[in-house]
Amino acid sequence: DKRIRVSQPLTRGPSAFIPEKEVVQANTVDERTNLLVEEYSTSGRLDNITQVMSLHTQYLESFLRSQFYMLRMDGPLPLPHRHYIAIMAAARHQCSYLINMHVDEFLKTGGIAEWLNGLEYVPQRLKNLNEINKLLAHRPWLITKEHIQKLVKTGENNWSLPELVHAVVLLTHYHALASFVFGSGINPERDPEISNGFRIISVNNFCVCDLANDNNIENASLAGNNFGIVDSLSELEALMERMKRLQEEREDEDTSQEEMTTRFEKEKKESLFVVSGDTFHSFPHSDFDDDMIITSDVSRYIEDPGYGYEDFARRGEEHLPTFRAQDYTWENHGFSLVNRLYSDIGHLLDEKFRMVYNLTYNTMATHEDVDTTTLRRALFNYVHCMFGIRYDDYDYGEVNQLLERSLKVYIKTVTCYPERTTKRMYDSYWRQFKHSEKVHVNLLLMEARMQAELLYALRAITRHLT
Repeated sequence: DKRIRVSQPLTRGPSAFIPEKEVVQANTVDERTNLLVEEYSTSGRLDNITQVMSLHTQYLESFLRSQFYMLRMDGPLPLPHRHYIAIMAAARHQCSYLINMHVDEFLKTGGIAEWLNGLEYVPQRLKNLNEINKLLAHRPWLITKEHIQKLVKTGENNWSLPELVHAVVLLTHYHALASFVFGSGINPERDPEISNGFRIISVNNFCVCDLANDNNIENASLAGNNFGIVDSLSELEALMERMKRLQEEREDEDTSQEEMTTRFEKEKKESLFVVSGDTFHSFPHSDFDDDMIITSDVSRYIEDPGYGYEDFARRGEEHLPTFRAQDYTWENHGFSLVNRLYSDIGHLLDEKFRMVYNLTYNTMATHEDVDTTTLRRALFNYVHCMFGIRYDDYDYGEVNQLLERSLKVYIKTVTCYPERTTKRMYDSYWRQFKHSEKVHVNLLLMEARMQAELLYALRAITRHLT
């Protein structure tokens, strides 16, 4: 029997990265959070994700509403299938936290227990989602209308377009949520009631909390970096200074389209080297091998477990094709397609994207009255840049000015290989900032990632329709 009992988290509270008192304070004050949970939580309790997100109640509301809608409200897919798709998505990043949660809900909504033995036990049409699950999670730019055609034209196992859109929304939601879980160091739930035998999964014989404590990768590049030299206060001052300067320069300078394209290509190329160049090449390969061994509990839900985000620039393959955001935007194209095929989800997602993008308290660490727009935009656009999405009207030079190296390493890891995130990476950037500000970063990364995956999938569906 491969099931291993998960050891108790080494840190108490909902997150291994954030002191418990910070999260608890937010929750005790906020009656609103409890009301939201009563209304929209599918598990019916205040789980660790919700507790950490409740540092931003406004956002939490849009998040819970859209998640509740895709899991519980009228929609093309039967309830158990929704949870099974969530499990398949979370398994791409070995996210045992989300897998456990949805195994539980899958059974509660009447799912067939046998399916939990692995993909060979599920109906063919669910199995057919493997390819698109894999591509969306790791290389969404490879999705073509042929993938869509294959799913909607396979005879008795075919997917209708509304069902497929529902599935795609779930897959992208749970890939992105896995980024949030690992990026925020979410601890396993301590839940004595869970008795079903499928409950207890751990990855690589240590629990998620150990990942948070760096037992998986000692992050050599960050340890050896020169962060000690610049103390964190001046790091904050320097960042504010750069934001101010960019604001002023933007009013003066008129950069040519050509120069803007060059800056994007440069940033895109550099982003490919961010983690891999720094972190992994500084280890003998053997340290890293066990990271790739996925316990059978997780691997039973996926095919091709070795498939991951591709740093193709390093492998000398052709470059990541640029997706010009103007050609297919969420606002003008994605939103209406989603809404047409799976009514109302478009509005809920749109509200959630806007909410996180515009969320601000006009503070940075100890400073008040700060306009953080440039910083939020740099974070969002950098994630899209790693997925090959380019905004014509954005100067990618700003990314380099605003996001220092350790933050880029963190963003890349959380977005592309969330299961490798460590507490040291989380601690290494923005050391003066409040934890709630770092959680805000994780919310931005999660939503930017979800939107990027969705855009590629919806563009392929649109091409299939035309």
